[in-house]
Amino acid sequence: MKQFQYTRPSTQQMALDAISKPGAKIIAGGTNLVDLMKRGVTAPDKLVDINHLPLKNITPTHTGLHIGSLALNSVVSENELVLQKFPLLSMALKAGASPQLRNMATVGGNMMQRTRCTYFYDTTMPCNKREPGTGCGAMEGFNRMHAIFGTSNQCIAVNPSDMCVGLAALDAVVIIAGRKGERRIPFTEFHRLPEDHPEIDNHLAKDELIIGVEIPDNNFAKNSYYLKVRDRQSYAFALVSVAAALDIDNGVIKKARLAMGGVAHKPWRLFDAEKWLIGKPISEENFKQAAQMAMAGAKGYEYNSFKLNLAPATINEALKHAAGLV
Repeated sequence: MKQFQYTRPSTQQMALDAISKPGAKIIAGGTNLVDLMKRGVTAPDKLVDINHLPLKNITPTHTGLHIGSLALNSVVSENELVLQKFPLLSMALKAGASPQLRNMATVGGNMMQRTRCTYFYDTTMPCNKREPGTGCGAMEGFNRMHAIFGTSNQCIAVNPSDMCVGLAALDAVVIIAGRKGERRIPFTEFHRLPEDHPEIDNHLAKDELIIGVEIPDNNFAKNSYYLKVRDRQSYAFALVSVAAALDIDNGVIKKARLAMGGVAHKPWRLFDAEKWLIGKPISEENFKQAAQMAMAGAKGYEYNSFKLNLAPATINEALKHAAGLV
């Protein structure tokens, strides 16, 4: 591992000044960054430890819930307000990692974690995400875990987060601080598709800091479900996951939210399927139709084409659980 400098700023402004310097990276829980450094995938000149910043709060607002970027995944998943008002987020977090990792990982760090594509981690293999212009080893390689939506000829990696799928489905907003002030961005727009620059995962600028996320109030608490399909029940990344949330009145769907993980370079929101479900009675037939609609534009590769069948089946199952049909 390359030698690096270490600093622990005590104020947000000091942190912003520190991360604006070339070669600096933020560290909080370190559950992903340290692994990347050990493997030689990244080699920062300076680590900026932000754990002393006051960003661990989980507080209600007039319109929803604010969660600080340094709140631990374990704390958020067991928070009373989260369990009461946004149980979908708790389910996604608990599906996402081992208890030990959840007790170290932060909300902001979870949002910033990088793909677990084996070609990205193997520095002997070509990877446009790790080293732009070298090619995509997964494209013609073993791509069982890879994307079926939003791919490009540069990259077919997937975003590994479960928490982010839940937040995308809940219409969360990311709050970002920079040296020129704060800005807010819808969660569904925070992460990027690979396009011609797969090395760029999201829309956070180099000199900016995630300070929190806000989830607006909704009526999904009674009818939410997070379903994760993986190779083993213990700690493993998703082959396909679905966050489903329904607002139901007398058996009719008033609102719907659907997002998928394990299928794209970002949490994949199913907007068209959501709109189609509005006004429909809850039934497996309607859920199957919505699931098939959600697959528009999907493209399988040699080893992951099974996801073209697994994904709609998972959507249907998650909707049935959310609606209380199973």
